Amino acid sequence: MSKGIFTAVSGAIAQSQKLDTVANNLANVNTPGFKRDGQVFQEYLASYEKAPNAVEVPRIPASIESFYDMQGGDKSYVDAAGTFTDFSQGMLRATGNPLDVALEGEGFLEVLTPAGPRLTRSGSLTIDGDGELVTKQGYPVLRDGGLGQDPAARVIRVSGQGQVTISHAGEVFAGGENLGRLSVLVAGNPDALAKTGNNMFAFKDGLNPELAVSREAKVHQGFLEGSNVNVIQEMTDMIAATRVFESTQKAIQAYDSMTQKAVNDVPKLG
Repeated sequence: MSKGIFTAVSGAIAQSQKLDTVANNLANVNTPGFKRDGQVFQEYLASYEKAPNAVEVPRIPASIESFYDMQGGDKSYVDAAGTFTDFSQGMLRATGNPLDVALEGEGFLEVLTPAGPRLTRSGSLTIDGDGELVTKQGYPVLRDGGLGQDPAARVIRVSGQGQVTISHAGEVFAGGENLGRLSVLVAGNPDALAKTGNNMFAFKDGLNPELAVSREAKVHQGFLEGSNVNVIQEMTDMIAATRVFESTQKAIQAYDSMTQKAVNDVPKLG
């Protein structure tokens, strides 16, 4: 009987993690270029890890006929397998700032961080004291020049006082001079991308970067891409997860009460 409490505990942990994910989505509803996360769950059957001489659990739906064969050995738990990122397009919002850019379609801006090149959909840019086109965190934005070229040689530098103009193709002009095309890359395996903070992505350890130059994404100057978080959906998910969490808590309390009663009812040896 007491083993059942672990199933309820695993469910409570899973719902707690889902609530954390939903809360993070809601906290970034106004973050430009933010991509929402979702939680992945799967069922873990304890019977699959039994030793060869253990009770054989039938691989059929639970029924009264199979109860005595299972002998209570077919325990299942909720396994929080991790999170996934939804890369769907966010709405574009006009800002009037000529250094803001939004991507329409698949692709990421390539920027150079102290940890190496990173990908981002956040196009809130500025020009630093050295005349470099950088993100709001101060990371240089890179121009297209071939994935094998030294990233430091692809930093975009704006010289002179001319107004910066960025075309739909990503070509950057300042004072009539073409400074190059923004490096907009497509990830062939987006599920291999991991968030690294500051609304940026890198590839997960041990996975090969499958990157290609995007020729389809359209760059919109004076716009920012909003987050793709649907507030109503997230609030609905939060309410549902809270209710399931409360239900699992009641189940845990019930199992605990039954265990205490069983212990107290055991005759004490004189």
